[in-house]
Amino acid sequence: MSMDCTVSWLGPEGPSGMSFVAETGSGHVLSMDGAPDGGGRNLAPRPMEMVLAGTGGCTAYDVVLILKRGRHDVRGCKVVLKAERATSDPKVFTAINFHFVVSGKGLKPEIVERAIGLSHEKYCSATAILAKTAAISTSYEVVEV
Repeated sequence: MSMDCTVSWLGPEGPSGMSFVAETGSGHVLSMDGAPDGGGRNLAPRPMEMVLAGTGGCTAYDVVLILKRGRHDVRGCKVVLKAERATSDPKVFTAINFHFVVSGKGLKPEIVERAIGLSHEKYCSATAILAKTAAISTSYEVVEV
């Protein structure tokens, strides 16, 4: 299974000296920019923020899919990620906490906990990659709607 993405620097004529546009293999476009202290203008997320956001999306996707396949009445899923990075280059993630807020009707906490566990232990490739350098922790709450 392959995946493609093309990332292009907008160059010195672009909106900032460190803006990039990524075009994904599925035909979507997204922007990235650097921090002002690195030559950017803070016009878009930083590349490492995109990595963190992608990981949150990957695991949230898994949790919702697992719950839906189990015929549970899931209505919402939010993941708040808090990450720490190394202070020296490469500034890899060293710790990430995933706090899930899952809402639905009659969702049992143990079922939600199991779905989160399956995502992190078996299905989420982004979490598996980041777990090579970061201590991964999870917490969750279930909200009845």
